[in-house]
Amino acid sequence: MATDYKGSSNNNPISANVFCADPTALEYNGRLYVYGSNDHQEFLAKNKKGENKYENIKSIVVFSTDDMVNWTFHGTIDTKKLCANWVSNPWWHGYGVSWAPSVTWRHNNETDKDEFFLYFCNSSHGVGVLKAESPIGPWKSPNNKLMVTYDTPGANKQGTNANFDPGVTIDDNGVGWLSFGGLGPNGIMPDAARIIKLKPSMTEVDGSASVIHAPYHFEANELNVIGGKYVYTYCSNWAERKADEWNTYKSEHNINVSAPGGGTMCYMVSDNPLDPNSWEFKGYYGPGVAGNNHSHLQKFQGRYYHIYHNHGSVLLDAMKKDGAVDASAGDYRSICVNRATVNESTATVSLVTLNQEGVTQIKNVNPYELQQMETMATCAGVNYEDITNIKKNTQISTLGNDASENMQVKMKAGSWINVRKVDFGTKGADRFVLRAKGTGKMELRTSKTPMTTMLTIDISSTDMEDHVIEIPADKLSKFKNVKNNLYFVVTEAEDLYVDSWQFLETGSTGILKLSNSQLSNSQLYDLSGRKLSDAHQYRGIVIQQYTDANGVKHSRKVLSDNQ
Repeated sequence: MATDYKGSSNNNPISANVFCADPTALEYNGRLYVYGSNDHQEFLAKNKKGENKYENIKSIVVFSTDDMVNWTFHGTIDTKKLCANWVSNPWWHGYGVSWAPSVTWRHNNETDKDEFFLYFCNSSHGVGVLKAESPIGPWKSPNNKLMVTYDTPGANKQGTNANFDPGVTIDDNGVGWLSFGGLGPNGIMPDAARIIKLKPSMTEVDGSASVIHAPYHFEANELNVIGGKYVYTYCSNWAERKADEWNTYKSEHNINVSAPGGGTMCYMVSDNPLDPNSWEFKGYYGPGVAGNNHSHLQKFQGRYYHIYHNHGSVLLDAMKKDGAVDASAGDYRSICVNRATVNESTATVSLVTLNQEGVTQIKNVNPYELQQMETMATCAGVNYEDITNIKKNTQISTLGNDASENMQVKMKAGSWINVRKVDFGTKGADRFVLRAKGTGKMELRTSKTPMTTMLTIDISSTDMEDHVIEIPADKLSKFKNVKNNLYFVVTEAEDLYVDSWQFLETGSTGILKLSNSQLSNSQLYDLSGRKLSDAHQYRGIVIQQYTDANGVKHSRKVLSDNQ
């Protein structure tokens, strides 16, 4: 079997085969979407060698989850393509790279549409913005240039500090705010942090940026609104911590907290963000990591999470040890998640513990709903491709596909995918449907060892199609209750591509078909996220979003057979 670089009992990092960094996140319709800088693009461009210098990062990765352990890879947002028509200016020639995204969304009551806004920095020169009507796009660039530049009133000036690493939030009054800035003088008060109000369009700045007097500020700006207060987070620098300087700062600001260590995630709180003197330093909540630090504080399903990246990641170290990566490869980062404790009444964040174990799974996987094969806790020997963007004789995944709900995975002999905590219930399953093409053999196991094989599927088709497997009578008892692990192991393969899987509950009539009965606020979308009308003629898999009897929003995939 292909080598396990993540570790089958670990939940960090979120991806076992994609290097990514600088995370940001949003919650939408019961799912958590995480976006990050595409370190893997640099990794492949350099043929898995050398240090990550970030110059080849020209796209943004997208993952999502509804259980915090099994993550769906949605591909990448091709910022180079989307921003190809950006105009030049005296200090930068249009688009260059896309680093450190920050994302938010809102419902526009005037248009009755959900709107998503994603900000990223074009190296250290400024901030651009993308817009979409779904968390996975399609995205577009509403402007023909950077939104924040050296010419933005109140911004850092060329030749001094950077205008990068954006952090966005929308406050309780529906007003958008953007923080940015960094790389100031390496001292206690670099004064390179900025915050600016956004116009109602969310694609233009409104007025002048104000300074946030953030002690030991370096980069990695993000914003939240917690308990009605604005919470600004950032990565601290590595300047010498002089006791007399810090004691003076504490006295002047009437606070009693320790100076943050280098590379820690710090936070400040304000109720008047454009007043530089309103920001109170509260300390640090994110421990330092080797190299630069970047994190996002995110609330999801009532719990707070610290989403961050690490350097010299467990993946890279394991790959080097296995000889799969050149020994010179360095600084390819991975996104991780650990729980955070937040007191919303005081906007106070406790110190987070970082570990590879990660977070607890908050819900079980429903095998009777259509599951994408690119949804997994970990894997090995797997590449991703977009069904609509496959080139013949593709040797490796370039991760250059657009973000999509229409991804598939390419598997080879020995490759495998692990999904955790699959709940078959008391009735159990009597059929299995695998959507795939190519030739090969796949085993479903409860561990990596062949002796735990529950079902074997032979695959042979030239087109992507459903392979329906009747579970033998003597195997039915295996497909009941919760399985802590479900492994999809390919033992033989020839150009094998797998798209999705689904079990059919014992006694069911077939694959779940579209039904709006007893569902509130049901709305259908195609696989690109476009809303479908009630009179749509779309046939095939669609995304159904609805609200259950408890008022909880859900999103699922169903078959539509409209004629």
